[in-house]
Amino acid sequence: MTRIVWNESQRVGQWVCERTGGVYSAVDSTAIGLERGTDLIAGVLFDHYNGASIAMHVAADGPHWLNRAYLRGCFTYPFVQLGIKKIIGLVDSSNAAARRFDEHLGFVLEATIEDAAPHGDLLIYSMTRAQCRYIQGA
Repeated sequence: MTRIVWNESQRVGQWVCERTGGVYSAVDSTAIGLERGTDLIAGVLFDHYNGASIAMHVAADGPHWLNRAYLRGCFTYPFVQLGIKKIIGLVDSSNAAARRFDEHLGFVLEATIEDAAPHGDLLIYSMTRAQCRYIQGA
């Protein structure tokens, strides 16, 4: 059985950064985790909030972690609680799995910055509240 972890941003944020190669900063970030037993199996880290947008970083260990309740929580936070206009996802063009995942969630490729990622171009994906199918009616 899984449970959503709401109030352990540092633990979840560090876990996400260990898997994505990011650097965790408690100053401007919030994280939502998903546990099976006492082990984190997924995490979403939000940072770079500016009132209109926020960046979203996702990490998971293994298959079969994705569920609608977790997705709803992860998208309700920025769109409903914060009231932002767009979520931004930054993806290295060489990371085909991350690209497929973002597109499956409903993110749209908005821009490409050549040679701005460690292994290729930096792809900038975005999603508006109207594009988000996980919070309809929230």
